[in-house]
Amino acid sequence: MTRPAQGHLAMLAFSALVAGSFSLGSLVANEIAPAALNTMRFFIAGAALGAVVFATGGIPRKALRAPWRYLVLGGLFAFYFVMMFEGLKTANPVSTSAVFTLNPLMSAIFGWLILRQVTTPRMALALAIGAAGALWVVFRADLDRLLAFEVGQGELIFFVGSIAHALYTPMVRLLNRGESAFVFSFCTVAAGFLMVSIWGWRDILVTDWLALPWLVWFTILYVAIAASALTFLLLQFAALRLPSAKVLAYTYLTPSWVLLWELGLGHGIPPALVICGVGLTIMALVLLLKDEERVPLRV
Repeated sequence: MTRPAQGHLAMLAFSALVAGSFSLGSLVANEIAPAALNTMRFFIAGAALGAVVFATGGIPRKALRAPWRYLVLGGLFAFYFVMMFEGLKTANPVSTSAVFTLNPLMSAIFGWLILRQVTTPRMALALAIGAAGALWVVFRADLDRLLAFEVGQGELIFFVGSIAHALYTPMVRLLNRGESAFVFSFCTVAAGFLMVSIWGWRDILVTDWLALPWLVWFTILYVAIAASALTFLLLQFAALRLPSAKVLAYTYLTPSWVLLWELGLGHGIPPALVICGVGLTIMALVLLLKDEERVPLRV
C-alpha cells in the first residue's frame, strides 16, 4: 500500500470514530463541565498511548527537544475539545458535525499560509461544495435564516473551536522532526492534559466523579480511547502522508456517520432538505479523492 493510500485509510477510520463523539457528547454535555470531562479524557488517552510508547522502547531523547512544540499542538486540541462540548450543550449533533466539515476549507487556508501548499482548481471546487453543504445543514435548509445569518450559539462556539482543529493539521507537518506517530501523539496528548488541567482546575475539583451517570463514564471512555488516542494517532499518521486539505477531506463523511448514530440511538433523522446538505459534503469528498496525487506541494 502506498503512503497516500495509508493516509486515506487512516482518515476513513478517523471519520467513523469521530462521529460517535458528537452523538454521545450531546447526551452528556449538560451532565459534566467540558473542562472536567476533557481532563479525564486526556488522562485516559495519554495513559493508553503511554503504555504503547513505553512498551515499544520509550521516548527517544531527540523527541524531547523543543518541548514547546507539544504545548502548541496540545493546546490547540484541548481548546477544540472543550469548545466542542460547550457547543453540544445547545447545538444539534448533526448540525455540529456539519460545522466540523468546514475544517478542510480552513485547513487549506492554513496549509497555504504555513506550508505554502497550493490547492488545485478541482480541490477548491470540492471545498466550496463541502462548505455550501455544511452551511445548508447548519441553517437547517432555511434560506431566510441563511440570509439573516441566524447561527445558533452552540454552532458558533463549536466553529471557534474548529479553527484550532484546522490549524493543528499543517502544524503537525511543520513541527514534527521525525518522531514516530506514537511518540509524537503521546507527547501531544500529555501536553493537552497539562493545558486543560490548568484551564479547568476549578471544574475538576467541584465535579462529583463518583456520582456521575454511567452514560457519562461510557462517553468519557469512548472519547478518550476511540475519539482521542486512536484519532490523535490516525491524524498524525495521515498528516505526514497527505496535504493538509486532503487529510481533513474525510471530515465530510462525519455528518453521514452522525446520521447513522442518531438513527441507532432512536433520535430519528433530519428532514430531507437538510439531508441534501449532507449529500453535498459527500460530493465534496468524491471530488477530493478524484484529485489524487495532483496537489503540488511546496514547502
